[in-house]
Parts: sequence; structure tokens; C-alpha cells
Amino acid sequence: MSLRSEPTSKSLEKKLLIVGFEVPDVLAIFLILSILNFLFGQTNYKLYLVWLPVVVIAVILRIGKRGKPDNYLLHLAKFHARPKVYSSFQDPRNLESPPRLKVKNR
Repeated sequence: MSLRSEPTSKSLEKKLLIVGFEVPDVLAIFLILSILNFLFGQTNYKLYLVWLPVVVIAVILRIGKRGKPDNYLLHLAKFHARPKVYSSFQDPRNLESPPRLKVKNR
């Protein structure tokens, strides 16, 4: 019996990039493009109101994310959406003192 082998890709840990952008970034760019096209697509200034802001956002994303880890913008958005103060109690301003033992005077 011989062992059957098939060639596989050797870059499994390489992140998926589309034109140099991560997939969430491409989705965000196309979402902004579609919204602006829906709002300003029929005007005479379509180039300035639809395409120019999208190109500027894409360039800012490209330059701003240089050297950052994968999914940096998703983690940044999650960080800013979380509450800034964490507490183990429901409302830390209305705490009652714990009960104390009554000690007899000696």
C-alpha cells in the first residue's frame, strides 16, 4: 500500500487581501460608495460627491492601517463601543455597607 498525497497550498496563514485591503475594509468602502451613489448619483457633481470621498477614505485606510494587526478597525470599533468603566456591582453609587458583627465590650 502506498500513501496517497496531493499538493496543497503552503500559505494558509496568509491573510486575504483584495487590492491590498482586508475584506472588512473593502466591504466598508463599497458600502460608503453605494450609499453616496444612492444619495448623489443623479447630480452633476457625481465625481466630487461620490467618487472623491470614497477614494479619500480608501487612501486614509491604506495609510492609517500600515503596520497595524489584522482586523484593527473592527477591534478599535469594539473597544470604543464598550463601556469605559467596568464594575462588578449593578450600581456602584448605591452600595450598602456589609453587616458588622456586634462585639461586646470587655
